[in-house]
Amino acid sequence: MQNKFFGELDRYLFHHGTHYELYNKMGAHLRQVDGVWGVHFVLWAPNARAVCVVSDGNGWTPWRDVMEKVDDCIWELFVPGMCEGVKYKYLIVQADGSEVQKTDPYAYRTELRPSNASVVANLDRYEWGDAKWRKEKKGENFLEKPMAVYEVHLGSWKKDLSKWDEDQYFDYRRLAHELAEYIKWMGYTHIELMGICEYPFDPSWGYQVTGYFSPTARYGTPDDFMYFVDHMHQNGIGVILDWVPAHFPKDEFGLANFDGTPLYEYADPLRAEYPEWGTKAFDLGKKEVSNFLIASAFFWVEKYHVDALRVDAVAAMLYNSFGRGEWRPNQYGGNENLESFEFFRHLNSVIRQRTDAFLIAEDSSIIEGITKPAKKGGFGFGLKWNMGWMNDGIKYYNTDPIFRPYHHGLMTHTFEYAFNENYMLVLSHDEVVYGKGSMINKFIGNKLDKLGSLKTCYTMMMGHPGKKLLFMGQDFAQEREWNFKTGLDWFLCDDEGHRGVLECYRALLHIYTSYPVLYNDCGGPATCEWINSGDYNRNIFTFIRRNPWNYNNALIFVCNFAPVERVEMGVGAPVDGVYKRIFSTYPDGNPLEIQAKEELCDGRKYKLIFNLRPYESCIFEVPFHESTPEEIKKETS
Repeated sequence: MQNKFFGELDRYLFHHGTHYELYNKMGAHLRQVDGVWGVHFVLWAPNARAVCVVSDGNGWTPWRDVMEKVDDCIWELFVPGMCEGVKYKYLIVQADGSEVQKTDPYAYRTELRPSNASVVANLDRYEWGDAKWRKEKKGENFLEKPMAVYEVHLGSWKKDLSKWDEDQYFDYRRLAHELAEYIKWMGYTHIELMGICEYPFDPSWGYQVTGYFSPTARYGTPDDFMYFVDHMHQNGIGVILDWVPAHFPKDEFGLANFDGTPLYEYADPLRAEYPEWGTKAFDLGKKEVSNFLIASAFFWVEKYHVDALRVDAVAAMLYNSFGRGEWRPNQYGGNENLESFEFFRHLNSVIRQRTDAFLIAEDSSIIEGITKPAKKGGFGFGLKWNMGWMNDGIKYYNTDPIFRPYHHGLMTHTFEYAFNENYMLVLSHDEVVYGKGSMINKFIGNKLDKLGSLKTCYTMMMGHPGKKLLFMGQDFAQEREWNFKTGLDWFLCDDEGHRGVLECYRALLHIYTSYPVLYNDCGGPATCEWINSGDYNRNIFTFIRRNPWNYNNALIFVCNFAPVERVEMGVGAPVDGVYKRIFSTYPDGNPLEIQAKEELCDGRKYKLIFNLRPYESCIFEVPFHESTPEEIKKETS
């Protein structure tokens, strides 16, 4: 074949799983050959008998644009005169002789569902304006920086009621402006987007992907999505994408049984599917399949300037037994998926070496070392969702305050392992769907009790070690369970109680981003210190966030989960001086200055005395004091 595009080096790297820019070669690419512009197609389909390109450029006529098999598994074709915007598919004669039309696994763009053809696209036209953002992030240690994430489903954040179609979606560009304005006003640092990789089935929310290199056409074009990310960066907002390397749907036009054989999925029937989800499991034992996914991760980082990828369903990938009644043990007889272990170590290592991006694990496994560097035996993720904190907290919130003393340990236990991994505390979309109700309705009592409890929940979350994530709508106490078909109930912000929750969370975000003791997660257990972890009879939690070396710039958190007022409440204090209350969940609770009294309390030399109202949480700023020689030594070491 003349003008071979996928060369010998490409093939070598691909078959060894190390072609990190594979998206520049596989798929459909606009290029010039012998002075003629056209589109060059490259496809991996080792077991196909024949392949041709059908498109609206050739009238969807079979066998007019026939691909050539240039080695044992790669097919190529250059179509002169074909241009951007052409819709196409691959017509594949499968191993058994039957024919099927497949979308391009590496397509840059896809039609809006229910149509599903791939679309020729040019990703090199957009002029980025986020150079300042990227320069600032170069070499940055994100663990030392604040990360307060706003998780969003773009299709249901707001609805455009001026549109007559059923979806009423905002486009990427309008979403960019309205979301950036809201995020900046609130004080979030990042946005996490659900369901951006193209997917056919709306109720999957984007977690059954068919386009691992295509931003969904629901909200616009690839250029529109580039504008979205660019605008976020220009407004100082990081962008995280949900990414799904565990499984893919069975749609005939997609990856399943791609060339008539289990190509992307396992051939072993005990490993081929996730029965619970009705989807196929990627066969990561094939280097070409792992390379497909690794290239997808690099694609979003390099082409769309994404700052991080949140990896969905990590536990499903780590265990052969996940969601399966009958499962295949590994070579050592265990249920760990060793191919996934290797995949994550490889992916995380090269992402961190070659970019400033990182991966976040949505992981419920008990496997240790998820965020430990791969070279030290870990998996190399940047962060791990703290599912234990979330589950234990919700169990506590669901308990009547009368019985909470018996469950006090649910809230204190999470502090014991808070620094075992690099954690992110999450109250995500998963907690407000499928009959679980909204966050406010996880609490017991009347409306005022629930509003007060939710504010105290958010206060303790902000003080607990770990990065933060909250799903849209929960910051103003959305009452309805989330529904992907409808917009959020923004009218609730006009209600005094709901507006109070919004203002409370906004104040907490600004405190979080202003105090390094809250967001610098590199100091270890020394940065989080209980004052009283055993105040179970009163449902009160008191603790300090501090520097590892002293109490300057430290904050005291007092969180009351009981509908009872505590008059002349006593809280142990670390040093003498005047303590300033910088935050209260009651709107009239600021400011208050309290002189510490020299009196033993909670095992400490000093005591703060104040009134604590029902479900009230407070944050006190520890007064500045001169460092001792020992503290100075720790500070400078």
